[in-house]
Amino acid sequence: MSNKSARERVVITGMGIVAPNAHGLPEYEDALRTGRSGIRFVPKLEELKFSCQVGGIPQGMDEKKHDYFSDDLLRAMNSSMIYAGIAAIDCWRDAGLPEHPVEDEVVDWDTGAIVGTGIGGADTLGEKVVPKVDAGSTRRLGSTMVEQTMASAVSARIGGLLGLGGQVTTNSSACSTGTEAIIMAYERIRSGQAKRMLAGGAEGHSHYIWAGFDAMRVLGRGFNDTPEKASRPMSASTGGFIPGSGAGILMLESLESALERGATIYAEILGGSINSGGQRGKGSMTAPNPEGVRRCIRAAIDAAGIKPQDIDLVNGHLTGTMADPLEVENWRAALDVEPAQIPYINGTKSLIGHGLGAAGGMECVAAVLQLHKGFIHGSVNCEDLHPDLAAFESRIVRETRDTDARILAKASFGFGDVNACTIFARYTD
Repeated sequence: MSNKSARERVVITGMGIVAPNAHGLPEYEDALRTGRSGIRFVPKLEELKFSCQVGGIPQGMDEKKHDYFSDDLLRAMNSSMIYAGIAAIDCWRDAGLPEHPVEDEVVDWDTGAIVGTGIGGADTLGEKVVPKVDAGSTRRLGSTMVEQTMASAVSARIGGLLGLGGQVTTNSSACSTGTEAIIMAYERIRSGQAKRMLAGGAEGHSHYIWAGFDAMRVLGRGFNDTPEKASRPMSASTGGFIPGSGAGILMLESLESALERGATIYAEILGGSINSGGQRGKGSMTAPNPEGVRRCIRAAIDAAGIKPQDIDLVNGHLTGTMADPLEVENWRAALDVEPAQIPYINGTKSLIGHGLGAAGGMECVAAVLQLHKGFIHGSVNCEDLHPDLAAFESRIVRETRDTDARILAKASFGFGDVNACTIFARYTD
């Protein structure tokens, strides 16, 4: 690694968001500030006798998708690809980069994409592939089934839409996917291997994607009649997480490149860390090893070159399960502070549900918006704070407030006992 690449700073110059409560940055900021929920009753889930009959699904996409893609292209895209494509195009435009039609044969060799998904393609498998194969109608599947069911479809489609010539990859690490993708993209720019990387996560909406979680009884089922109250991170009355979908994608760029082209800089990434708890101790396929979580947070702080007390805000993973108190305690222990001294903490899933592979991407967009615009949004539906969080009450943000925060820590934790934490900062010269 050259001395120059070792010193490369990485900033965020564009963002795209397709969330259950908003499409586009202005609408998303308003939803975050005002506490507007994107959780709605889903009739199909009732029809199929799911215990949880609510979820987070981006609205108006059946109409909006035609503004982005031709009918021919749409025939080869499922919901995760559509959400990823819209968010990526919005991010590209927000970053002020030139668009070139396919016929121009222009390739951007300096830009790549790491955009992940958790269970991408399951809807296509369930709705199209399995029924036709079982009926002996394989020849009627058409020629686009592979590209719609392969996990890498989300990044591959983005690569073709934008003519990307750098690394184009889909990662998949359950609920830590989106945040992990951002750290991986950061490291590629930091090492001098790319000027720009689109990074984040996408997940489609489908009863086929959500069914397994309903069968596990980890989805909230007590608020089917009041959907906006269903996603309840840190609440004593939560019954589980609420499934969500969408995409959040950020444009990561070397500071040198961003300054050269006069780009808007939303924030800087100071560092990050990815690890696993090894499914040992209290860790398992579905539960985190607390030591692994704490090590991940501390390693991200070390990589960022800051001290724990420099962190002003935490955007937690906070799913709305009974693991929330353990997560907050892990933050306290990792930062080595008393409960009343941890940074202010909030949970974006209270407004959008748990987007699975898209969660980290959508929440990182929220995190950067908060830093850039000087606010921290309230976590809704935790008016009945879990009793194990009583000592932290003064640090849990339940109503949106202005802030002059400089540094925010964002973490995501996933099935498989995997962890990812990144440190964002307001950009300064």
